[in-house]
Amino acid sequence: MRLNTIGLTKWLSVRWQKATLLRSARIETVSEWSLRFPRLIVLGDFNIHADADSCSLAATDLVSTMETLGLSLCSTGPTHQAGHTLDLIFSAGIQVSTIEVPWSDHCALRVRLEHAFPPDKGTELIWARPRNLMEPNRFRNALRDLEPVTDSIDAQVDSWNTRLSNALDEIAPRRPLQPHRNRSPWFTEELRPMKREKRRLESVWRELRDGVSRSAYRAFMESYEHAIIEAKRAYYASLIASASSRPAKLFKIIRSLTTVPIVPKSDNQALSAKAFQSYFTDKISRLRRDLPATIDTVRELGMPWPLAGPTLDRFIPLDAEALDRLIAAARPTTCSLDPCPSWLVKSCLEGLRDQLLKIINSSLVQGVFPEGLKEAVVSPLLKKTELDRSVPSSYHPVSNLSFLGKVTERAVAVQLQQFLDDTAGLDPFQSGFHAGHGTETVLVSITDHLRCQLDQGGSVLLVLLDLTAAFDTVDHNLLTHHLAIAGVRGTALNWMASFLHNRGQRVERGGLVSERSPLHCGVPQGVILSPLLFNIYMRPLAQLVRDFRLECYQYADDTQLLLKMEGRPESVPDSFHRCLEAIIGWLRSSRLRVNPAKTEILWLG
Repeated sequence: MRLNTIGLTKWLSVRWQKATLLRSARIETVSEWSLRFPRLIVLGDFNIHADADSCSLAATDLVSTMETLGLSLCSTGPTHQAGHTLDLIFSAGIQVSTIEVPWSDHCALRVRLEHAFPPDKGTELIWARPRNLMEPNRFRNALRDLEPVTDSIDAQVDSWNTRLSNALDEIAPRRPLQPHRNRSPWFTEELRPMKREKRRLESVWRELRDGVSRSAYRAFMESYEHAIIEAKRAYYASLIASASSRPAKLFKIIRSLTTVPIVPKSDNQALSAKAFQSYFTDKISRLRRDLPATIDTVRELGMPWPLAGPTLDRFIPLDAEALDRLIAAARPTTCSLDPCPSWLVKSCLEGLRDQLLKIINSSLVQGVFPEGLKEAVVSPLLKKTELDRSVPSSYHPVSNLSFLGKVTERAVAVQLQQFLDDTAGLDPFQSGFHAGHGTETVLVSITDHLRCQLDQGGSVLLVLLDLTAAFDTVDHNLLTHHLAIAGVRGTALNWMASFLHNRGQRVERGGLVSERSPLHCGVPQGVILSPLLFNIYMRPLAQLVRDFRLECYQYADDTQLLLKMEGRPESVPDSFHRCLEAIIGWLRSSRLRVNPAKTEILWLG
């Protein structure tokens, strides 16, 4: 808040204590703040009588102390029903008045401040589709008049987007709407009539100003507040129960309930979409220039594929039942690439199933991923709330893709995951994005190894390896080679190569979208297949570490190395140093880079 248009005003709310030591601590706090903030306002229920006609000794001492700090008592008159002045405000030259309220035995204090408000920009309007007009039955009827195209896979995708977009324009055209404020999700229909009754009783009390209306209003306020507390308790209990089997979602809920929101250091819209696009693109380009292909990279690509062993030569086309399972499991998220909301597609699946099956199965059989589904809209996501929001490095890119593209990816991911599970194609100690695994499995496994070794009188050297932008620097040729070594061949491998080739992205920020930027490397974060492909890419690293008789645990791009020892860190065997050199060499040949700032070595013994 700005006072007299310049300088910051700080509010310090206190509760006065009778103990001398506690009072001294409060005075020291006020003294420190008065030096830091020239326009300081100290207010609160001091619980001492500062009446104009009978001021207590404690109040006199407090007033004189505050005056030495340049803070004078703002005269308010009685602030309690008993006629005493207990609620005090200390500042420099502000106007204060009291307001009687029915729900407390204290008066509310009104403070008058001079404040320079920004110029009125008028009512903000956005172009959007009214949700109440997007009715599934009307959407199905609009789709009946549109015939699907039975041409190439790319033409089918274009027809899909055109059909759905035209049908949505017919039933719910875009119009200027005033955005709604954030609603309270816990507010139930039972609370709505209680809220109206509360306002009615308040109006009666303000009109009559008698004891009967005051008592009625105060009694109803207590019951209304109790009902709100119960509604919140029921809502959040249900929310927590629904996430009982999803630790990540449960942690997010608990953190939102227990963490105090941090005030942004700067405007989070200060960076444009173009600025983010330039930063993300230049960052990867610099890393690629610093990590040129080595002789080991060429040697790796020249290794012959195993001739024996199970292979995945093609993906099996879906039937209606399999498609229904995929659609049911898909989250109804929507981005600007979608021709209509995803929830509407799920609601109208009966009329869209045939064309969905035709598009997805054409892609699987032909070994081609449609060009129209390769573009991603990137949303910059703040890494930590306390970071500076005006710096691009405080964000990491999260890719949003069309619903049709994600369903097609999921059809492939299910079959690829099943093949890798049947052939042990993934490292058993890779817990990232692996069903039945998570951060808990990594922590439990590492803790168990540490405790067992320490209980036997030994020691452990723990290396926490972190990589820089690992997902964004994955080499497509090497990834395709690793897929082939894992047994993915033929049409299935062609589909993977098509999926990785000619991808692009745009950054969306503040309602604006940047120009398209091609992606020559990396597996975009937020894509369904990316975690699985990255785990395949990183599998040789775990085997390399175990060849040196070290334990290796992985969670996505985080790798933990454990060396069991009998002595102190000075007695580290040469094999450990050779292992680190081999790791650095493998990462360089795989065009990945260690992040020294986040890599740590810990000795326990």
